Amino acid sequence: MRKAILFIALCIAALCQAQVGTWKAHMSYYEPQQIIKAGDHQLFVRASNSLYLYNLNDQSITTFDRSQQLNDTYVTKIAWNSDIKRLLVYYDNANIDIVDLNGNVKNISSIYTKPMTQNKNLNSVFMYGKFAYLAMNFGVVKMNMDKAEIAESYMLDKPISHVYIEDGYIYARYIINSVSGCMRADVNSNLIDVNNWSEVTTFPSAIYTKTDGDAWNEYKDLVATLQPVGPKHNYFGFLKIKDGKLLCAGGNGSSSSSRNGTIQILENDEWSFLQDDMTGVDGTSSTWSFVDTYAVDIDPRDSKHIFVGARPGLFEFHDGKLVKYYHKDNSILNTATSSNRYVLVPSVLYDAQGNLWILQQQVADNSIVELTAGGEMISYYQELLMDSDGKSLPGLKNLIQDSRGLLWFINHHWGTPSFYCFDPSTKKVANYMTTLVNQDGVIIDSYQPHCIEEDMDGNLWLGTSVGLFEIEASTVGSQLQYVTQVKVPRNDGTNYADYLMDGVDISCIAVDQANRKWIGTNGAGLYLISADNMEQLENFTSANSPLISDNIEALAIDHNTGEVYIGTDRGLCSYMSDATAVSIEMTKDDVYAYPNPVVKGYDGLITVVGLTRDADVKILTVNGQLVAQGRSNGGSFTWNGRDSRGHRVASGIYMVATAKSDGTKGTVCKIAVIN
Repeated sequence: MRKAILFIALCIAALCQAQVGTWKAHMSYYEPQQIIKAGDHQLFVRASNSLYLYNLNDQSITTFDRSQQLNDTYVTKIAWNSDIKRLLVYYDNANIDIVDLNGNVKNISSIYTKPMTQNKNLNSVFMYGKFAYLAMNFGVVKMNMDKAEIAESYMLDKPISHVYIEDGYIYARYIINSVSGCMRADVNSNLIDVNNWSEVTTFPSAIYTKTDGDAWNEYKDLVATLQPVGPKHNYFGFLKIKDGKLLCAGGNGSSSSSRNGTIQILENDEWSFLQDDMTGVDGTSSTWSFVDTYAVDIDPRDSKHIFVGARPGLFEFHDGKLVKYYHKDNSILNTATSSNRYVLVPSVLYDAQGNLWILQQQVADNSIVELTAGGEMISYYQELLMDSDGKSLPGLKNLIQDSRGLLWFINHHWGTPSFYCFDPSTKKVANYMTTLVNQDGVIIDSYQPHCIEEDMDGNLWLGTSVGLFEIEASTVGSQLQYVTQVKVPRNDGTNYADYLMDGVDISCIAVDQANRKWIGTNGAGLYLISADNMEQLENFTSANSPLISDNIEALAIDHNTGEVYIGTDRGLCSYMSDATAVSIEMTKDDVYAYPNPVVKGYDGLITVVGLTRDADVKILTVNGQLVAQGRSNGGSFTWNGRDSRGHRVASGIYMVATAKSDGTKGTVCKIAVIN
């Protein structure tokens, strides 16, 4: 009976487990922006620049995103064509999707791909029969919604705000330097020829009619209370997995803007949020605001106890509610200006003993601060971390603790680009490097550091604006003399090699359980580098995958499932990788495969989990014939359901035989294949 129950439990777990190689978008739907009635009981809703469909009859919600149906991200306008019952979806980059009520999507990329000096913003849409007339900043675009193609473009060289057709004439309204005007043409004339358009002083007042205005007024309250599950904001500048939770801090915006203060937590597919309304909080004023949350960490002694580093200072939460706000008037934390608005705390990190380590930027007294487990706040002045004005360096951030207990961080600033190592036992900076010198003596003094991460062998990896560098584990205990740039042989018959990821602008790094390096970049998408650093296994981009942006801000890996979370400048998505946490022993209760059974039509990967590191795995027929073999990635092994010749295996039961890397026999599980 126990075995039957266990088998059922494993089957349920396998069904719930996302398949290796699948993508998921975690988009915000928090802020409704447009509501459009589609038919008798359907509402298309644009919210937080994402899209979903709400059924008024059964209250069901269908979300649309780049990982499923859509061809892009960040929707700026939607419009419904009632004649052919299709929705026009316009993105901020001028890409267009046409969506029907069954979820079928057709893409129109003509405007997106067309080289133009003019702005491609869509100002409004007018539906006329099967056609959509798009009012653009350069003129009017006529789109056939039935064929999903551009019919004509009218280059009027004016920022058209509205289009309307009445009594055989087409009208194009515009505004230039606050002065409005209108052009008109016979709808049956050659509208491509600008000479067939003329200026008019009168035009139909209905040109301003907002076609979705009634739906907004009727359903806005309903939509505000019934939304898809998702985050509040598409801000993910910092990610961290801890205690089975994905901790998300918004990060900071550009130099000219900021991001709403937000800490979003994903656990078991449910989102929760720390208090973000700071009205009346100690230290607030008319100029104070809760913005730019840089980093977050959970107290190892109490999973409900959380600290957040932000632009206005340090915030302490318990059970989701603010407990204390630390600033210049109630703590040793200092401010970069005379206001509490700039008590810059870019990094917070708990150690295993419950001490919280804090970095501060641009202040006279502090660079590294410790909030001890006993509640005492101590500053450790480090002359190396001060600039010529006697203030802590302006770009201190990305605090991590390595396997030796050392704290590493960077100065993310063009003035003094540098990497540092702080020893908590001596309370001193133990190592640092400003100008980088590689193993060949090449000097790299013009760069910007972005991140630092430790791999499973104790090596430190430095991500910079000019490439990837390594601090080898054997050199950590001495004063750093050089960094290593891994050389990858060209294998072209020469003895030449290239530096790994040389010249790539690297924004973030994460290491999975197979010791592979996931590399996020500014503008080049996401890379996966092999454990031996010799092979580029993947380069996901928005052009070749459902990755929602090529600008990656943060990475985090759930080692239990292998899911790689990717924070981008357009929101959060994730990819189910094939490397999971390793097991110390392989037992029949822990080693299983999914999906199982493998049904007809399934062509994805079959994953075996619960393995030890570098386990030897063989797929065998019941007669003992070898079908496939390999080694585990971390605690997982994947099989494509084919034999060594690439043919799909026949229906039947297949045995998964495992052994440890030292040859010690492991365990066996079974996979059923049904064709």
